[in-house]
Amino acid sequence: MTTPLPISFFPFLLLIPAICFTICHANSNLLCIQSEREALLKFKNDLIDPSNRLSSWVEGRDCCEWIGVFCQNSTGHVHQLHLASPLSAPDFDTPPAEWEAYYNSLLGGKVNPSLLELKHLSSLDLSNNNFSSIQIPKFFGLLESLTYLNLSRARFQGAIPHNLGNLSKLQYLDLGGNYLGDLERVTFKLPSLLELHLSGCGLHPSSISVNSSKSLVILDLSWNRFSPVPKWIFSLHGLVSIDLRFNYLEGPIPDYFGNFSFLEVLDLSGNSFDSSIPNSLYSLNRLQFLSVRGNQLQGTISSAIGNLSSITHLDLSYNYMLEGRLPTSLEYLCKLKEMDLSYNKIEGGISEILQSLSRCCLGSLESLDMSNNQLYGHLTDQLGQIKNLTWELSSLKFFDVSENQLNGTFPLSFGQLESLETLDFMNNLLEGVVLETHFSNLTRLTTLTASHNRLRFEPNSSWIPPFQCEIIELVDWHLGPKFPQWLKFQKKLFVLDISDAGISDVMPTWFLNLPTQFEYLNLSFNQLTGGISYLNVRDIVDLRSNQFRGPLPRVFKNLRHLILSNNSFSGSLFELVCNSSSGELMEVLYIDKNLISGEIPDYLGSNNLTGKIPPSLGHINLTVLNLRNNSMFGELPSTLQNSSLTMLDLSENHFNGSVPAWIGDNSSLLRIISLRSNNFDGHIPHKICDLLNLQNLDLAHNNISGTIPKCFRKLYSMANRNNRENYMYDEYGATLGLVTSIDLSTNSLTGEIPKEIGRLVELRSLNLSGNLLTGNIPDNIGNMKLMESLDLSMNRLNGEIPLSFSNLNFLNHFNVSNNNLTGQIPTSTQLQSFENYSYMGNHLCGPPLTKNCSTKDFSTEVENNGSSGEGSKVNGLYVSIVLGFVMGFWGVVAPLFFIRPWRHAYYRKLDHIGAKLYVFWATMDM
Repeated sequence: MTTPLPISFFPFLLLIPAICFTICHANSNLLCIQSEREALLKFKNDLIDPSNRLSSWVEGRDCCEWIGVFCQNSTGHVHQLHLASPLSAPDFDTPPAEWEAYYNSLLGGKVNPSLLELKHLSSLDLSNNNFSSIQIPKFFGLLESLTYLNLSRARFQGAIPHNLGNLSKLQYLDLGGNYLGDLERVTFKLPSLLELHLSGCGLHPSSISVNSSKSLVILDLSWNRFSPVPKWIFSLHGLVSIDLRFNYLEGPIPDYFGNFSFLEVLDLSGNSFDSSIPNSLYSLNRLQFLSVRGNQLQGTISSAIGNLSSITHLDLSYNYMLEGRLPTSLEYLCKLKEMDLSYNKIEGGISEILQSLSRCCLGSLESLDMSNNQLYGHLTDQLGQIKNLTWELSSLKFFDVSENQLNGTFPLSFGQLESLETLDFMNNLLEGVVLETHFSNLTRLTTLTASHNRLRFEPNSSWIPPFQCEIIELVDWHLGPKFPQWLKFQKKLFVLDISDAGISDVMPTWFLNLPTQFEYLNLSFNQLTGGISYLNVRDIVDLRSNQFRGPLPRVFKNLRHLILSNNSFSGSLFELVCNSSSGELMEVLYIDKNLISGEIPDYLGSNNLTGKIPPSLGHINLTVLNLRNNSMFGELPSTLQNSSLTMLDLSENHFNGSVPAWIGDNSSLLRIISLRSNNFDGHIPHKICDLLNLQNLDLAHNNISGTIPKCFRKLYSMANRNNRENYMYDEYGATLGLVTSIDLSTNSLTGEIPKEIGRLVELRSLNLSGNLLTGNIPDNIGNMKLMESLDLSMNRLNGEIPLSFSNLNFLNHFNVSNNNLTGQIPTSTQLQSFENYSYMGNHLCGPPLTKNCSTKDFSTEVENNGSSGEGSKVNGLYVSIVLGFVMGFWGVVAPLFFIRPWRHAYYRKLDHIGAKLYVFWATMDM
């Protein structure tokens, strides 16, 4: 039985909670441990803080309230320090002010070891800062309580401290984005580690190994230099996610990946695997994400792909060699949300693919990309075979079947796909009329790319689109003759291409006054008329081949490309260049075939103009300079070497002097040099050989003398396969891929054709005609198997056409006429297909010529041609040859026939000399 407390004690008991509350509240106002506050202040003092992010870190204030500092509620110990930059890196074209703000937000300086005083620190985040002058501090390996360490993109340099591998409690480690490649091998023995992120550290196979086989579930080694796949990875059996994209991995994909029974994410994209996709990958039935994008995989896609029952994201794109039909087992991928098969050689009817997908996953499918394949079929019929299409594809946001051979009409059912944001079916064979109802419910559409089909769009003149697009590309559609009125309602548009759309109308003022600022505007190849006072376009404008008139328009000050060719613009370039302030950043300016006259201003220019190139032109940040077909003269100013030119076209002018040697000094970006049809003289400068990106060299129709440089073998882009897609504006179309070519025709070049030119195996066109070249045609030109045009005519070449020319299977132009060539024309499919004039003016025989190589007449003709007028000298030569033969035979050769020991010793000596020569030449080729 409990004795009740006397009533007199009750008021005192009521005071106890109040006292406790007061004491606790007082402690909550000053939770920070003094020693830890001092340690943090020392840490701050060694930092560089341009934006004063750590302004709250001052003496006398509770450090638990400082920005980035987190304390334990119960003890007041600092247990988390999160000092990542609050701003992410801006886009490349972001204004300078935003870049400045970003850089000011980054912490730098040194990391003070005072952090060791934070005995309870479990989480440290210094990511996205700028410690560019220091290594990762070694004392980090002594922070024994750490469970989370993030130093990603903090610009640390040097080696990974070995003792980081001893943090026994560490569960999360991210060192990504720091260059840590030049180091000794580090072994991570981290028994508690769950996630390891080492993306973009410059690591190679001998850099690291990981011994956390029981705990590690996420491994990110992307953007490094691993080759092959590190074997220690396959001992980490508990991995759920493996990221090896963008390394140097090659050969077949290892079957060992099939042993990761818990694997959910596998990213092998951006490597050089060149096998078929192994069935071992298809056995990973827990796999949700698989990307082998951007490899060199080949073969067909196995029906075993249907075993990936958990897959949601499947990316097999950009392998180029995956081929054949897709298996019907796609119907078992019931959880599929995104599938990208683009840029392969997959073939078959699109109906088969959609039918397979419709049985299970169309309801969940959000993105389907099958562009740049070999699909065919009538899209309308195929979609009609799918029941309840609107419901089946209700989640579809992205649909791309561009660059195939689809035909038929544009299906009305697409207008019911309410979730659709991107629709791309450009470069197919669709035809017919497109109506408003095709877009009736596409309220979320932001990208419509459907160029290069045979479609006609005939909306009502009062039609208001239900969508607000950002990108519209309808090249080759018939949208005219009136300018499309419905564009008036597109308030978010920044890319518009309605070129070659049959529009014959006056440019409406409402279009020029749209509130949106375009990044790219292409209205070329229409019949638009009227004047243009101002263009609110930030990046690229193409108005070529219309009927615009009046003064050149004012343009946005940062405009990079302006193409106004083939119109009736008039006035002075000063109106465009000087008053618009566009010259500082403009890279491409085409205004040829207009009504502009006068000299080039001392800033910029390209038209039917006269005078010299002003030296100040070289101080402008030009990437393309095209002054073709003008009346310019004088020597090239040396200031042009200061530009970042990728294309230099000065052809069809009156420039003189020698081709400048500086052309290869600071112009490594040059891809096109065209100086044809001028008055250049002197020799070809060897500096041209330093232009590793050069793909088109045209010096034809000048007065250039000397020999062809042997260093042409160093022209990397002509000698090696170039995987980059390089584009340049051509004279008529919008853009064209570059074709590697050399044209040195109609000059005064002498000497032999250097055999080194045969190493330019990527060359498509070679023209050396109309020079004074002598000697034999190098045999290794036959190794240039991609050659499409070869012209060696009107020189002084002798000897025979090399037999290796039979390997040139892509030739569509060939001319060796008017030389001193002899012998039989090699037999091949191509060489016999050319007309006789390709061989005339020589002493050749065999098809396609009518002269038979076996006839006595032909032999006599060749002999007589080479000996006419020198009868007595030739007869004396023949007598000498006969006497020399007799003496040589009986004096040297005959004993070898009749004395066996001499013969054996002689042949052994020949074998020994031959072996030495082989080793010598093999070494030289290396």
